[in-house]
Amino acid sequence: MRKPRYLEFLLLLTGMTVLFACGPTQPVQTGGGQSTQSSGGEGSQSRGRTLALVGRSEIPSLSARPLQTLGLTSETTVRLFNAGLSNPDDRGVARPYLAESLPTLGADSWRVSPDGRMETTYKLRSGLTWQDGAPLTANDFVFSWEVFSVPELGQSGQAPMNLIDEVSAPDATTVLFKWRRLYADAGALNATGGTGAPTFPPLPRHLLDESFHQGNWDSFVGLPAWNVGYIGAGPYKLDQWVPGAYLDATAFDGHALGKAKIERVRITWAPDFNATVATMLAGDAHLAIDDSIRFQQGLILKREWAQRNGGTVLVYPSLWRWTTIQQRPELASPRSLTDVRVRKALAYGVDKAALNEVLFEGEGIMTEVPVPPNESYFAEVDRASIKYAYDPRMTEQLMMDVGYSKDSSGVYTNPSFGRFSADLAVFQSPQNESEMSIMAASWRQLGFDVKELVWPATQARDAALRNTHPNLSVTSGPPGEATLLEHQSAEIPRADIRWAGSNRGGWSNPEFDRLANAYNGTLDKNERVDLLAQMSRVFSDDVAVISLYFNPSVSPFVAALTGPTSVVPTSNIAWNVWDWQLR
Repeated sequence: MRKPRYLEFLLLLTGMTVLFACGPTQPVQTGGGQSTQSSGGEGSQSRGRTLALVGRSEIPSLSARPLQTLGLTSETTVRLFNAGLSNPDDRGVARPYLAESLPTLGADSWRVSPDGRMETTYKLRSGLTWQDGAPLTANDFVFSWEVFSVPELGQSGQAPMNLIDEVSAPDATTVLFKWRRLYADAGALNATGGTGAPTFPPLPRHLLDESFHQGNWDSFVGLPAWNVGYIGAGPYKLDQWVPGAYLDATAFDGHALGKAKIERVRITWAPDFNATVATMLAGDAHLAIDDSIRFQQGLILKREWAQRNGGTVLVYPSLWRWTTIQQRPELASPRSLTDVRVRKALAYGVDKAALNEVLFEGEGIMTEVPVPPNESYFAEVDRASIKYAYDPRMTEQLMMDVGYSKDSSGVYTNPSFGRFSADLAVFQSPQNESEMSIMAASWRQLGFDVKELVWPATQARDAALRNTHPNLSVTSGPPGEATLLEHQSAEIPRADIRWAGSNRGGWSNPEFDRLANAYNGTLDKNERVDLLAQMSRVFSDDVAVISLYFNPSVSPFVAALTGPTSVVPTSNIAWNVWDWQLR
């Protein structure tokens, strides 16, 4: 078994991706029957070109904050047509977008009252317009608040809507937010969504106001203005949407950050991963977007393109994957799972190198913490976290410290807790089941009687099943501090609250809770990073969970296209799409 290439991972995750586009390629079909020669050239030569994108699924709405549940990955498609007050770059740093500048804590633009209430003021750029030529003003943000605060439309209970008291427009270019309590992201609205899409986008009052005030919400949500008739403020304007076939768009002349260098875009859809690979290899698309390809297919493209300098495959962290350990005394089996020494013994018994090799051919993004390596504060959090490299000797010593010894069959047994026997559960999928088999085999070899349990995919919404499992289970969640914070004691699911909460193992630590409360009430970024580092140390030292890896997102694009870069989880591959060039 070859060793994982950790140096390659680090380079990959800091944006220094392995590049396979070093020379000219064959003509690339645009998806509209035209072809473009990839013979080099400056940005002006992108004019007249058509960027061909292939996604996995056609979506019902182009809105940055849709009023209906999509159930589909749509972040790149949505990013093309929308703009917000700010925009996260490839490092997740908020940059002004529709706003001239962003609120600054301690200045007039961001005021904090002694009672914890706040006001933030955004000044819009002058001359903003919607894609139909109508002026885009502060009143369009007030209209957004009117829409998003309607309970029947499903947005009022979500952040940041549930934290806002009022949105007003003192004049046409000034948006004033009044907040109910401290909210650290109030100064970077629209750069805080997990996909990098606007979290508080403007809505065109001139198009939607009449229907909105009729109060027929089914009719309002069903308006063509949300899809085939969409008018936004993003870099591209919808020209034509042929349902089930394709979507065409052209560069918007009035885009706040300048007209896109590539004149036209066509989006088609292919639900089959292998079909997308074939499309890319045939030259019928320039970029695969919105979960239309997985890591394994990315490796195929990487190998094929490497032979002819055909393109680049960007890989960056996606969902964090971890093993939940049941720690509620009334549920844990064996009860010794509540002992941190046993949890550490299990952590030292996970062979992550084997997981990496089998699941990702040595190119996975393994981790000890939920914060991915391409986050700006990763280094501080990583330094503070306890590491658990595969070490059978540490496993054996820790189990002996708890009073375990191996019986005649080589399985750990304790006079008080009995034989260490547990199920390791995953939901049905090829990758999950391979992961489960590797971990279970490793633990069995070390003396843990671990059996493999596959839950049918149809049970994925059975919250009681997941939260009351007495042993070990593997789960996923968004990377970053939000998932870390979800392991507070207050997030332990209970039957009386319909199993709401993400702390499925029932881990509870008073020091972690104290730090989390301090974090939620802190606005200073440096202080927040320090608190995150302290939380990560407590989290890892007490083995709240066993951290495994980040499921990688894959964005392949042909050599003729330049501009896409690796991104952090709060960004979007299309964060700078207006600067992309097509040779």
